Amino acid sequence: MANFLETDYSNNTGGNFEAIPAGNYEMLINNAQEQATKNGAESLQIDLLIRNDLDKVPDLAETNAKYHNRHVFVDNWKRKATNQYDLEGFQYILQAAGVPERTLLKTVEDFMKLITGVAVKVYVKQEEDSYNGKTTMKNRVAPWNFEVTGYPQVQHVYKDKRPASGQPAKPASQPAATTNNPFANTGDPIDISDDDLPF
Repeated sequence: MANFLETDYSNNTGGNFEAIPAGNYEMLINNAQEQATKNGAESLQIDLLIRNDLDKVPDLAETNAKYHNRHVFVDNWKRKATNQYDLEGFQYILQAAGVPERTLLKTVEDFMKLITGVAVKVYVKQEEDSYNGKTTMKNRVAPWNFEVTGYPQVQHVYKDKRPASGQPAKPASQPAATTNNPFANTGDPIDISDDDLPF
């Protein structure tokens, strides 16, 4: 009978879970889902993924180029008094996602479907967080720190080599990139080795 596995830890690189530096990042809304704690507190968590297709943009050299493929999680908690989400905060996210004015959303699932997979620009800040006597740096993103992406042409490639599914239909109000276009006059694919990936 063949062996199942022989331990070999030489390729274990671990993950980098330290907070990323504060700044503006071009991201994809990778996922949105509702969650609940053991105590029943509910939140809508947004998983932001730093795009890996903008490494050659000079304005993003200190953000996307250094931290592509990292995740930043944003928790939107239901208010205890009302057991409802802060819908005013969701308006900023919908506007950044390019959802047309006066779009009617009947359910929170409609909200999650509209924003998932969309490219946005997000300002991420660092804050100290103390828990059980230990202080660490954490990333925080406020809803009003979501903006329309400066790079609506998405060529992000996920770790499993699948390309980003693209953007949902957007109104014409999505601006074109105002800085150097990383895709202009280049036929070269973006080369990202497994060593560049944090996981």
